[in-house]
Amino acid sequence: MADAAGGRPRFDYQGVVAVAPVTIPYVRYSIRTAHWFLARALGQLLQVSGLGKSAIDGLCVSSFTLAPDTAIGLTQHLGVSPRWLDHIPLGGACGVVALRRAARAVQSGDADIVACLAGDTNHVDSFRLTLSNFSSFARDAVYPYGAGGPNASFAFLTANYMREYGVERADFGKLCVAQRENALRFEHALFRKPLTLDEYLDARPIADPLRLFDCVMPCAGADAFLVMSAERARSLGLPAVRILSTIERHNGFADDPIQARGGWAIDRDDLYDQAGVGPRDIDSLQVYDDYPVISLMQIEDLGFCEKGAGARFVRENSFTWNGTFPLNTSGGQLSAGQAGASGGYLGVVEAMRQLTGVAGDRQVKAARTGMVSGFGMINYDRGLASAAAILAAA
Repeated sequence: MADAAGGRPRFDYQGVVAVAPVTIPYVRYSIRTAHWFLARALGQLLQVSGLGKSAIDGLCVSSFTLAPDTAIGLTQHLGVSPRWLDHIPLGGACGVVALRRAARAVQSGDADIVACLAGDTNHVDSFRLTLSNFSSFARDAVYPYGAGGPNASFAFLTANYMREYGVERADFGKLCVAQRENALRFEHALFRKPLTLDEYLDARPIADPLRLFDCVMPCAGADAFLVMSAERARSLGLPAVRILSTIERHNGFADDPIQARGGWAIDRDDLYDQAGVGPRDIDSLQVYDDYPVISLMQIEDLGFCEKGAGARFVRENSFTWNGTFPLNTSGGQLSAGQAGASGGYLGVVEAMRQLTGVAGDRQVKAARTGMVSGFGMINYDRGLASAAAILAAA
């Protein structure tokens, strides 16, 4: 439906909810396949919800190491027969996009219950092999600089951000230290040892100006959730979250060769208008954080401060679960780990836990409204995908 002013069509998610956030515990390395982790995630969803496998008539899958298999092949391995199927290879944006598209499938009647799954394995050499299969255009764009992967590409972006906006390494360090404090209370986080700012600053160099704790650690694991009608969730007795609004944008700033902005900056007014809330109403923010510069970019582009004011915003807030502006309350990928495509789901399942009051020792007090943001720089030379969602306690 169009809004009252005759502007961009709006989509009302009324009557559709997300339930049953689950995590298959992360491990640094695994000899298991992506299929194994995805299958365990589906099994957990069925156990938590009390549903039988035949009740799942929609399936949404994200995985890097599932290849050369795809979602259609996975249906055979899982023994499901969905009437709605999607495969979303959008990296850090896949969780929000899966939530958005699954909700529309349920509301349109294409599916009654959609299982959204993301998971990957991590063999000793699997991440390098994954990078080697990226598009030849991406390799052509970064190889002349001696860059064979994301660390160097994000080092360029980070260095530019520091020069352009006066951000210091200690500002990024504050985000990393706060997230580590949050991770100490998340049972699935791989990093459960406190991190000090001095340790962050003194860590070994990786790609200047990035050091060890700026870089996400690949691991194996899976995350998942269900999307269904609010009526069905009530009948099953499942705590649920409402979807107030979502946005999705690809190649948001084609004229920005440095990628200092993401597509959220284009659509954030729609995000807040659809939800009927503003930045001050958000109780916790879960952002995609493969590197801290991407977290800061999202804080700015989503309107929590002006562009270029991120450093001051960092210095004015604590970012811990019990402090000002709770950010990545699970520890985010920088402290929980990046289980491949699950990195795009980590924020969604954490927001769901916060809003249903099951986040345990890291529970944000009186959390009623949360935001999740995702970013998928698939080719390492262009921010291809960005998405965000505002969720609320049902």
